[in-house]
Amino acid sequence: MSFLVRAAGLDDLEAIYRMAKSTGGGFTNLPPDRKTLRAKLDRAATCFAREPEKDGGPTIADDLFVFILEHAGTGEARGTCQVFSQIGVTWPFYSYRIATMSQRSKELGRTFSAELLQLTTDLDGSSEVGGLFLIPGERSGGVGKLLARSRYLFMATHRARFGDRTIAELRGAIDDTGNSAFWDGVAGRFFGMSFREADEFNAVNGNQFIADLMPKHPIYTAMIAESALAVMGVPHTSGRAAMRMLEGEGFAYEKYVDIFDGGPTMIAQTDRIATVRDARTAIVTAIENGEAEPTHLVARGRLAGYRCAMGAISEDGEVVTIDPECAGLLGVAVGDAITFVLR
Repeated sequence: MSFLVRAAGLDDLEAIYRMAKSTGGGFTNLPPDRKTLRAKLDRAATCFAREPEKDGGPTIADDLFVFILEHAGTGEARGTCQVFSQIGVTWPFYSYRIATMSQRSKELGRTFSAELLQLTTDLDGSSEVGGLFLIPGERSGGVGKLLARSRYLFMATHRARFGDRTIAELRGAIDDTGNSAFWDGVAGRFFGMSFREADEFNAVNGNQFIADLMPKHPIYTAMIAESALAVMGVPHTSGRAAMRMLEGEGFAYEKYVDIFDGGPTMIAQTDRIATVRDARTAIVTAIENGEAEPTHLVARGRLAGYRCAMGAISEDGEVVTIDPECAGLLGVAVGDAITFVLR
């Protein structure tokens, strides 16, 4: 069973909409709203077509790239993911940073440390990977890793278009009714709307309302309900595997959390992301059967022509061989360049 990751187009709108409706909420980058998703795909098409080398524009810009995981046998869309080249350009990217303030009382002879939430835009200018969703029936056999890591191979093959730092926001803990204890205990007190209402409004309209209404002064966590503190920096149960994959790539939780659901923000230096760091580019010299199982993630093509799949790659000196099935999926011929990394 083979899968292919490719650039998404407007023809994928309905498939992405169905996936967005099945997320259960909390996916800001994948809202169940056709108009917003269509705007994302229109924007992505413009970004895939942008050639700064030819038009003289900036290499790093406010670009969005949307991808589809396609079942090679049926052509069905089975997952999706996104990459933002630079966040905090159109509007600030807000996070809570968990900070500590220590104060000493000479009279008591004691030092007190207080933890606080500081509203910040520290992460502006970073690249972001997000919007990843995989149909539940496909969450095995390394398909999830193919979808997730295909973004890093895209970054590796278009490195100049991305920042020095990359982040990934993990969905926070949400209960069975779609509510967030973190929202109810912190930000929700200032907005007069439920978590779902705020999350959907943010996904469709942007987050200027946060700048308008969110208190700018630090919030002492000692004044926050225990139920909210218990989920601060904790990923949704469905995101724990994603967190482990991110950690395996070199991402780390550095005390930044989402202002809506308190989910952890994972951060890495782009060049130190394992897939980016270890990716190699070579010319295919032969197409023939080799290993019985796929050994590598393999990518070919630029921008809208980008493709990524699992394949069997072997190297012997200057000879680089790819298996016929993967070559067919990617449209690779002898003499073509491929980028690959160990599976």
